[in-house]
Amino acid sequence: MKKTFKLIDLDCANCAAKMETGIKKLEGVKDASVSFITQKMTVEADDAQFDAVMKKVVKLCRKIEPDCEIVL
Repeated sequence: MKKTFKLIDLDCANCAAKMETGIKKLEGVKDASVSFITQKMTVEADDAQFDAVMKKVVKLCRKIEPDCEIVL
């Protein structure tokens, strides 16, 4: 399953790059991209694990950019 999410208050391109790198390392993630320009994040993961993977993604993103909100 591949889904795209809107990001609110992603403040810098460097943080977006850190988020993308971290998400790609998470177990269950096939691919991910985070765009500072479009303020969007795309995550591809197994259908059965998608909700669990997204919980990890949200936790990771909060560590890197506490003010950034992922619109699920």
